[in-house]
Amino acid sequence: MSAADVLKTTGQKMKTAVEAMQKTFVGVRTGKASPALVDGIQVDYYGTMTRLKDIAAITTPEPRLLVIQPWDQNAIKPIEKAILASNLGISPMSDGRVVRLPVPELSEERRKVLVKQVKDRAETARIEVRGFRRDANEAAKKLEKDGKITEDELTKSGKDVQKLTDDTVKQVDQILAAKEAELMQV
Repeated sequence: MSAADVLKTTGQKMKTAVEAMQKTFVGVRTGKASPALVDGIQVDYYGTMTRLKDIAAITTPEPRLLVIQPWDQNAIKPIEKAILASNLGISPMSDGRVVRLPVPELSEERRKVLVKQVKDRAETARIEVRGFRRDANEAAKKLEKDGKITEDELTKSGKDVQKLTDDTVKQVDQILAAKEAELMQV
């Protein structure tokens, strides 16, 4: 393993952390209906925890309405129960064939709570990125100790990893700012 390998691996790990944060952000509702709102919901389907999207079609026929149409009508009640337990803040309505989720307008208070949640998630991503930086620096020090890289290469590796960290944290901050603006938009 070389210093370049350490940098490449660290870059991939940081990218994964940012993508995980973005995926979490998609599930935070902004007052618009999106199938991503219910992506993480697990339904107790015949005793097995199953992803909602695996047992039903999820559509958005209107900007503020999600329609969930299960392939098995017996799944309606477990779907409603899972939605209520998910803390989405939306009450499901069912006619026995489909489950409708009317997405209400967000109150100012709810917007602030959601902004706090996304800020917390962004901070978690920053912590992960800094942890990857620490791991990369330790790996480079071990390479130098083992005689696989020189002291100059260790210094350069440290600077490269720091630049990668700074760029990734900047990217996290930009994504957070965009999500925050989206949440606060009335």
